[in-house]
Amino acid sequence: MVPPQTSPRAKQRRGEGQWALGYREPLNPNERSKKDDNPLNVRTRIENIYAHRGFDSIDPADLRGRFRWYGLYTQRKPGIDGGRTATLEPEELDDEFFMMRVRSDGGALTTQQLKVLGEISQTYARDTADITDRQNIQYHWIRIEDVPTIWQKLEAVGLTTMEACGDSPRVILGSPVAGIAEDEVVNGQPAIDTILERYIGDPRFSNLPRKFKTAISGLQDVAHEIHDVAFVGVDHPEHGPGFDLWVGGGLSTNPMLGKRLGAWVPLDEVPDVWEAVISVFRDYGYRRLRHRARIKFLVADWGPEKFRQVMEDEYLKRKMIDGPAPEVLSQQLDHIGVHKQKDGLFYVGAAPVAGRVSGSILVEVAKIAEQAGSQRVRFTPQQKIIVLDVPEAEVSTLKSNLAKLGLQVEPSPWRRGIMACTGIEFCKLAIVETKARANELVTQLEANLKDIVDGVTAPITVHINGCPNSCARIQTADIGLKGQIVTDEGGNQVEGFQVHLGGGLGLDAGFGRKLRGHKVTANELPEYVERVVRNFVAQRETDERFAQWVARAEEGALR
Repeated sequence: MVPPQTSPRAKQRRGEGQWALGYREPLNPNERSKKDDNPLNVRTRIENIYAHRGFDSIDPADLRGRFRWYGLYTQRKPGIDGGRTATLEPEELDDEFFMMRVRSDGGALTTQQLKVLGEISQTYARDTADITDRQNIQYHWIRIEDVPTIWQKLEAVGLTTMEACGDSPRVILGSPVAGIAEDEVVNGQPAIDTILERYIGDPRFSNLPRKFKTAISGLQDVAHEIHDVAFVGVDHPEHGPGFDLWVGGGLSTNPMLGKRLGAWVPLDEVPDVWEAVISVFRDYGYRRLRHRARIKFLVADWGPEKFRQVMEDEYLKRKMIDGPAPEVLSQQLDHIGVHKQKDGLFYVGAAPVAGRVSGSILVEVAKIAEQAGSQRVRFTPQQKIIVLDVPEAEVSTLKSNLAKLGLQVEPSPWRRGIMACTGIEFCKLAIVETKARANELVTQLEANLKDIVDGVTAPITVHINGCPNSCARIQTADIGLKGQIVTDEGGNQVEGFQVHLGGGLGLDAGFGRKLRGHKVTANELPEYVERVVRNFVAQRETDERFAQWVARAEEGALR
């Protein structure tokens, strides 16, 4: 294959800090910090120094940098309003407590592990626990003095916080029904397990230009279009079940959909191909400017053909097999409800509101799952929870017990479709409240839209984000809400949202429609969402999806 011609624009970008082109000098504080000391070394200091001497002993370079490689972020100091988020220095925003993320790749947990996660929350995190859209648990109120003990308890049951954050290969999304779904093309969990064993904690991949997000699934249930690398189940006409390879997806302030490389990857080669992709990112990724340090910018500049060529020629040392694209889904899979497994047992998916649970709830879910004969649970990329391997005779009792915990197996469309990031309650980047706002919104929509539930044939997804970074995937929601300070009718500066409408994945893959100049205050939010939903139900054509309606609707129907 002849390399594509280098454009003048590309020549101007040769100095973007790419290691493979000889640019090894750190070009910003993040790069200098990683060069000064491998971030994985911070664990020793936490265990031997900081946990004994307390918060004030922590080196700032560790506190706001290397701690992330072990899933630790300082949380937001209480009482600082969103309007001051961008005006204060980091030390002014820092509380003396931490958010902690625990890896559960593929969302896969035993009931014993779930119980330990809950008990840690009860003992060390003031009973806080959020299911994130990375299929893992996030705690709050963690003290540095307790971190080594928490690690010991997690590692005793095979869990870790290593590289849950930072410029590293973060938790891998996988199908929460891997190995049991009747319509699964191929079980991707063995590939996830191999990647974890081989590469997580490997110093070769602990200094990436920025974070690196992976999704691997034999189904299309992991938002593969918006990942740095994704492996999507597909049947090859000659070689059988395997994976279609995607690279370069991502959201935040410069959203981009991933690109197919046109390559088919068999299950046993997924870890090697994953290593090649992450190596290209490590060596050719842009390190000069932090906001351009994601793989999506490299893929956008190179194109998928060149990216594949570099992978094959410099890293794999072989050509990959060309393969077909998977059939695109018209509706996203969230696995809520009761579903039959291919072994005759059942899995039961239940919905908390926007992932907000507690340690006590996690402990109880573990207990009632075991009472139902299950030893396995899963978190989903939609902030939901699934109990696997349930005998048919136990399904009804399990549903009832989950409902007592506020986990509904037959939720309303609004409870089923809501997602929210951490928000101003704990996050230093946030501008507005999110979790409580999501709960209020669901409660009001359930009360006010009872009359049209039958007209909503699929959940209308509502995603709420506290800042522009899109941790809750606002651009790919039916109704995406980006938190910001807005002016109300009285001229007051209040919490509010910029609105994105009609985004989606699968058949509706795209970033939605922004209404120029249209902002909604937090207090107006329930009324606004109700109005838009009622307009959709009234105006939709037969089998028309929300995204299709938004694309053709008059602007007045969307305001």
